Amino acid sequence: MPSKRLSVVLTRRLPEAVETRLSELFDTTLREDDSPLSRDALAEAMQQADVLVPTLADRIDQALLARAGDRLKLIANYGAGIDHIDVQTARQRGILVSNTPGTVTEDTADMTMALILATVRRIPEGLAVMQAGDWRGWAPTAFLGGRLAGRRLGILGMGRIGQAVARRAAAFGMQVHYHNRRRLRPEIEEALEATYWDSLDQMVARMDIISVNCPHTPATFHLMNARRLKLMKKDAVIVNTSRGEVIDENALTRMLRAGQIAGAGLDVFEHGAEINPRLRALRNVVLLPHMGSATVEGRIEMGEKVIINIKTFADGHRPPDLVVPGTE
Repeated sequence: MPSKRLSVVLTRRLPEAVETRLSELFDTTLREDDSPLSRDALAEAMQQADVLVPTLADRIDQALLARAGDRLKLIANYGAGIDHIDVQTARQRGILVSNTPGTVTEDTADMTMALILATVRRIPEGLAVMQAGDWRGWAPTAFLGGRLAGRRLGILGMGRIGQAVARRAAAFGMQVHYHNRRRLRPEIEEALEATYWDSLDQMVARMDIISVNCPHTPATFHLMNARRLKLMKKDAVIVNTSRGEVIDENALTRMLRAGQIAGAGLDVFEHGAEINPRLRALRNVVLLPHMGSATVEGRIEMGEKVIINIKTFADGHRPPDLVVPGTE
């Protein structure tokens, strides 16, 4: 790369400490507001940048990459998930893609447990009664939820986050089960006290709680489809802090309305912010606005990884978190 400072363009507002450091190191273009860029604005940003720093809200597909021009050389994604970026096309055009793996593991696992607790113990229902001023005092049969200890938790996707969820679940006395593309090594299974299921169908049918912790890929789209959701026990609940596309949201809504599934805790949704209004109206559902990774510490760590990736690239080396097509 030439000795002049790289032109770095951010698509969203980032933590102040991250923006300050980026501005010190590079010729950085910051955002004045925090609204998503339109496709035309995103294409223009790509044409003006040596390095683009997008987020999961920016869909960088083949058509958009065709408008990038020749200047863009690195897409330093602010986040671990890169299903919104056509990595294969980017590499074909000579554009590297990096991400920030490992920065949201503990925060997302915390939120997974929060959703499990909120759903099983009916916390939002109690909160709504208190905020409305409708509580009339304790009663033996009011707001009866379930005990976590002894319950079977089935984790769908046993990567970093899935394993972090397993460790937390064990502390609550839960029985940990999992289904994964590849079985874990025996010593990891033993440390997590986790039982592997080769058949997802069989696991789903026997669990009290299903936690979705796998990425969105063509293979996982609607992995929890209508047929598989119907395998769940009527008193079971499902939580998702990964990607909304893994669950057939319409099928889930129908089954929750019909009482075929006891409850759901969702931090992500199939169509982004366009949530099924029938789903929002259900009392046995806990909905959060994609808060799983929303901690100050986590967002700064993400920014630090972005900076390291760009700085390493600027120094003429391979970014440490380079995404290789076909392995993402």
